[in-house]
Amino acid sequence: MSKALGLLSGGLDSSLAALTLKRQGVDVTCIAFVTPFFGAGRARQAAEQMDIPLIVSDISDIHLEMIKNPRYGYGKNMNPCIDCHAMMFRLAGEIMAEQGFDFLFSGEVLGQRPMSQNPVALKTVAKFSGHPDRILRPLSAKVLAITPMEEEGLVDREHLLDIQGRSRKRQEALAKEWELTDYPSSGGGCLLTEKSFSNRLRDLLEHNPQATPVDAELLKVGRQFRLADKVKLILGRKRSDNEAMKELIRPEDTTLRAKNFSGPLGLVTGDATPEQFETAAAMVATYGKGSDEENVEILLQRGDQRWEISVAPADRDETRSLLIE
Repeated sequence: MSKALGLLSGGLDSSLAALTLKRQGVDVTCIAFVTPFFGAGRARQAAEQMDIPLIVSDISDIHLEMIKNPRYGYGKNMNPCIDCHAMMFRLAGEIMAEQGFDFLFSGEVLGQRPMSQNPVALKTVAKFSGHPDRILRPLSAKVLAITPMEEEGLVDREHLLDIQGRSRKRQEALAKEWELTDYPSSGGGCLLTEKSFSNRLRDLLEHNPQATPVDAELLKVGRQFRLADKVKLILGRKRSDNEAMKELIRPEDTTLRAKNFSGPLGLVTGDATPEQFETAAAMVATYGKGSDEENVEILLQRGDQRWEISVAPADRDETRSLLIE
């Protein structure tokens, strides 16, 4: 029995690719990668539904470094799909060698995404991954060149598929036939494909080329304001934002909150000046319950240092010029 290691996002295509191989007797294991831009939640659910072992690997550091300067550039937003897929195959290939898998596979479909799943892009991903002869795309295998895995008898080409193009009718029919009932709708799953998040990430990398995965995680929280080249304010929109921010605070970050009124938690990143802290405090005040007060006491904390300042709430309309959208 041959052994295959597959990239699993938890979406319909990657799940069907795994089942296509499992149904012909291949010993299938999947791997899901975790970064600030996508997680393994959907993959865990899919693997459980299919009764397939799942490896979860956090690649936040190296993935973010790749995003800063992708060899093949970005898609419509900040999604470097070719570089990303190649990186995943490269990392999966290391596990393939270590654990004795025979080949790698994915749910890529020829022509489904014009920029990243055309013939040239698929070949580029395979070559750049470092494992060009060990990658199989089961859903489109019959409309792609025959692979060494098929020639070696590790898989039966007759039981692979010939899906291509953007329609999902074939996939949906197979999901029904194979009783794969719980899968997400097409699209989504990766924040890098979203315009608003990409704008935040673009701003972050422009002003902070040394940004870390924590900086990227913070992009998912609340409102984001650029106070200066190296200084940013994040304001929670709701309690869950405030709680998420608390989990990400670093010793060099400064938190702000109103002393006597409920409202958002503020987080200032960067080495702010007293004037910039005052601006941030006024913005915390105007988005809280004390917005109609003449002055609001704001508590600030950085590490063990604590202090407070009294500010008039800012004009909310004027703060919009600082908003990263």
